[in-house]
This record gives sequence, C-alpha cells and structure tokens, in this order.
Amino acid sequence: MSRTIIRGGLVITATEETHADVLVDGEQVTAIAAPAVAEQWVSNADTVIDASGHYVIPGGVDGHTHMQMPFGGTFASDTFETGTRAAAWGGTTTIVDFAIQPVGGSPREGLDAWHAKADGQCAIDYGFHMILSDVGDEALKEMDALVAEGITSFKMFMAYPGVFYSDDGRILRAMQQAAGNGALTMMHAENGIAIDVLVQQALAAGRTDPRFHGQVRHPLLEAEATHRAIQLSRVAGAPLYVVHVSAAEAVAEITRARDNGLNVFGETCPQYLFLTVEDLARPEFEGAKYVCSTPLRPAEHQADLWRALRTNDLSVVSTDHCPFCFKDQKELGRGDFSKIPNGIPGVENRIDLLHQAVVEGRIDRRRWIELACTTPARMFGLHPRKGTIAPGGDADIVIYDPRAEHVLSAETHHMNVDYNAYEGKRITGRVRTVLSRGEVVVDDGTYTGRAGHGRFLARDTCQYLI
Repeated sequence: MSRTIIRGGLVITATEETHADVLVDGEQVTAIAAPAVAEQWVSNADTVIDASGHYVIPGGVDGHTHMQMPFGGTFASDTFETGTRAAAWGGTTTIVDFAIQPVGGSPREGLDAWHAKADGQCAIDYGFHMILSDVGDEALKEMDALVAEGITSFKMFMAYPGVFYSDDGRILRAMQQAAGNGALTMMHAENGIAIDVLVQQALAAGRTDPRFHGQVRHPLLEAEATHRAIQLSRVAGAPLYVVHVSAAEAVAEITRARDNGLNVFGETCPQYLFLTVEDLARPEFEGAKYVCSTPLRPAEHQADLWRALRTNDLSVVSTDHCPFCFKDQKELGRGDFSKIPNGIPGVENRIDLLHQAVVEGRIDRRRWIELACTTPARMFGLHPRKGTIAPGGDADIVIYDPRAEHVLSAETHHMNVDYNAYEGKRITGRVRTVLSRGEVVVDDGTYTGRAGHGRFLARDTCQYLI
C-alpha cells in the first residue's frame, strides 16, 4: 500500500481545529500528529503533499442527489459518471442517491435498476436511499431486507399526486415498519393535493410563467405537510428527516418538535440560502432555471434558515442535485410552468458556497464541516468511516485554499448542465486537492480520478436517534 503524508495544514473537523500532519496508509487515515512528531514519517512516505496555508478537511458527504433521475418525461442530465466527477471537483467524496420503486413494482426492482446505473461508473463512493412510491404489503416486507443490506433510509412524498405521492395511511404504515427495523423516514413535505388545485387555477387564469411555480407552492402548504409528517411519525414512533426545508414556517414546526425531544431532523439546500423567489421571476423564461420543489422563497425566509443552521434545528445542508438543461429540458415548460422539470444543479458548488458563509460570518469553520461532512455521515450511518479525519476512517480528504477567489460559472463547472444557478457569484475559497480513499482524484486544476473508483456503501442506521 502507498503511504501519503499531508503536511503543514490546518486540520479542521466538526470538533477541532489543529495544525497537524496526516498520515494515510493505503485507503485509510492511520495517524494525525504534530509536525515535529510527524517528521519521522517523511522518510518512509511515497508521497508528501504540502498543505501549508491551506485547510485539511474531510471530504464532503452529500446526502441528497438525483443522478439520471426520470422526471417529467426526461432525465436528470448528470449521469453517475459525470455527476460524481463534478462532485469530486467540488470537494464532495461521498453521495447518497435515491433509487426509485416503480409504481406497480417492488423496491427491490428499483434498487437493482439503480445499482445497474451506478456500478462501475462512479468517481467517488456512493450509497442509496429508497424512494417508496407504491406502499403495500410486499413493499413493507422488503423494507426489512433492504435495511439489512445497508439501505437504511426510505423517502416518501406528500407531493406529486399520480407520480410519487403517498397518502397519510401509506406513510403511517411505512413509518410503523421503519420503527421496527431502525430505518430513517425521509419526507418531501408539501401538501400536493392542495398545490395541484392552485396549479390548475393559475393555469386557467393564464398565469403560466415560471414565477407562478413559487406562488402555488405556498409556504403554509410546506408547513402544514411538515406538521402532519411530524405527527404521523409520533404516532408510529419512528424518526423523521424532512428534506429540502425552504420556508420559515416549516422551520418553526421542526424547531417545536426538536424542543419537545422528538427524533425529527431537517435539511436545507444552498439554493434556499443563496437564491430567492426573485430568480424565478427572471425575464425571457430564465426563471425556469430556478424551478425546484420545494420552491425558492422570498428573501426574508433566509434569516430563519441561517438561524436554524446555527442552532441545529436544521442539521444538514445537502444539494438535492437534480440538473436539467435549460435548452430542450427546462424549455418543456414554456407556456405551462407545471411542465418545467423540477431541479437545480449544485453538487459541485456546495462546499464553496458554505465556505462563503464562513467568510461572511454566518457560520464558523467547524460548523461548515459539521453541516457538509460530519452530520450527513452520522445521519446516514457512514460515520466515522466518512465525514471526519480520524485514524481508521477512509482517507477522504480535501486540501482547501481559503483565500483563493473564483467565480461560479457554467463555463468552468464540470456538471453536465448548460447553466449554473449561481452564475457570476464570486467565491472566496476553493478546493485544491481531493483524495478519495487515499487516491488523488483532483489536484490543482487537474482531474486524475476515474469512473469505477467509487464503491457502493452499505450503510448503518442513523446515529442520532434517542
């Protein structure tokens, strides 16, 4: 096995910041030591990486991506190959994607299909959640077997009637099953039945532009569904993880539940922290680029999201990376906003955007790592193998230049999509070198990784349950 030493950097984890050197033996971290102690390692090293003036941080864990996802008659434009390569460029070394149970089929059938898509294609390690879109007796029985195989989280939708939607009875039954097998229930919390009424009313009145996507998906319909999901989880005695929280009113529901000691967790995404409903109103159909669900909100919601990230009422920042090209894909919704494929690209930009929040004083450096690396690893049963720098853990390590400035742009990003949601945004901080299980996959502007390096991760259950 090759031996690598990372020297001279500031090692940052969720709990510590220390000037130390890191020894990597093969695929794992074997030691962290003060530079004077680490000096004895140098003569036996195959590679010495100089991290002077840089941060040495864990590889990012993005717990919410959708590679090659079918939606609205098309597919997300990033494959597992292109999407995981872009993730690596941005300092993310683990993703957890969503396998989809087909309506009329079994969860196993959906999982097998996603394994076939990802196997041999990924540049970084990956796991799967399972989307339950057709809850019945057989699907419930399969949940136990899937948990035993490391698929330990199951997502359901209160939105999208006729596609992914589950009614309260199906949600309750799945949560009851999860209470028995230790799985984490993930919820897309929007009142889809009510939203569909508002969609049809808007279209009938000639309100067809992208900006109306945000208006019909009212914040109170996110809050109502979040409240209902929490109550169902209480009845079932099961933990709950609410995905892509965007509205202040939904944050309040999660905060109340956590104040009452419930196993309820919330996630938000960079688009809700850095973009607003004004982007949906961009002229010449440009707003279609910003159509996602839950939708972008008015700017005043962002203060509540940032506050909740500081207080841990929101625990994770994932991307919900689900890219569709503006040309030929987002354009499917010209004249009818309800036909615009829902999704925003971002897997490459998350680490940088959250570091920008450090620069601006919204969070500190350890919270940056906690939100982007450590908490998602613990939430989804991957810690301490992932999400930290510690002896025995995988050598997923990023050397990060905190002073480098760059501008986010579709001209320079590596995601397989023809626009960048943060086009023109100036960022301070940039990934320099990325190691995935000890192998350098990005180094100083050069990609050295390969499809097939990434391995499937069988996950343990959530490590936060009380």
